[in-house]
Amino acid sequence: MKSPLSGLNPSEWEALCDGCARCCVVKLEDEDTGEIFYTDVACRYLDLDTGRCTDYANRSSINPDCVTLSKKNLALMRIMPSTCAYRRTHERRTVILDVKSLSVCGKVVSEDAIAERDLEDHIIDWISVDD
Repeated sequence: MKSPLSGLNPSEWEALCDGCARCCVVKLEDEDTGEIFYTDVACRYLDLDTGRCTDYANRSSINPDCVTLSKKNLALMRIMPSTCAYRRTHERRTVILDVKSLSVCGKVVSEDAIAERDLEDHIIDWISVDD
């Protein structure tokens, strides 16, 4: 079945994002099960006050782990939070959510402040890939 996202033009695509920045937190994947775990550690390029990328136009090149959704990689929806407007649209679910409560602002720290070996200590349950 064709995704509703495939019919969006570039400005509609960008407008769909609610700016919660949940996709900008570091995710860990269980190598055995493929399960995704979210952390309270954000990409170093995320402005922690505004929830916006400080170099949005170049995000994929400056951070190879950046989740950059497009019509060509809809398979990435599996790792997006269940609250993500792109994912909810793709799954033909309601998108109206309380964006302010979804924002990671004030709830995360920059990855520059956390050692990679300590990431497992920062797994959280307030972001999930499941409902």
